[in-house]
Amino acid sequence: MAENELAGRAVLAVVHNYGVEQDELVVPVERLRAAGAQVDVAAVKNEPVQTLVGDKDPGKSVTPDLTLADADVSAYDLLLLPGGTVNADQLRLEEKAVAAVRAFTLTGRPVAAICHGPWALVEADVVRGKTLTSYASVRTDIINAGGTWKDGPAVRCEADGWTLITSRNPGDLDDFLSEIGSVLAAQG
Repeated sequence: MAENELAGRAVLAVVHNYGVEQDELVVPVERLRAAGAQVDVAAVKNEPVQTLVGDKDPGKSVTPDLTLADADVSAYDLLLLPGGTVNADQLRLEEKAVAAVRAFTLTGRPVAAICHGPWALVEADVVRGKTLTSYASVRTDIINAGGTWKDGPAVRCEADGWTLITSRNPGDLDDFLSEIGSVLAAQG
């Protein structure tokens, strides 16, 4: 993504305060901001977000921009759901996170989820008829929820009137961010 390519675009990254995979939050936030997008990190609590590396080792601490309760989801062009097993498992139990997923999909705005992030999509019951990827262990949950699972670095699905971008793990971030950049740039 080129500098200022995404100027005027707003992205909401939704996370729990503990357990998000470091690179699945930090790298997209840094690259999207460098491309000119406004990126807000909304956490469950107004406390630092403790990231993890490989679901076990402490990573960087990230200061959220706002709480999920304070986020006006209508003000954003794309919803970003980073993974991390602990983060994604806790986030799918947060009604405001699930409601954010539904709000984006019902209004036809794109959602991007990586690794275990699609658990929130399953919880929101929005994967039926969609083709997506995830961390391999989420495959059965996606299939049981009516989605089609595909193994690939980044899968983009336009079915049902909204765009879904998914990826498997931090090793796929370049492909994942390329798809996000393409979708956001096309909105301009």
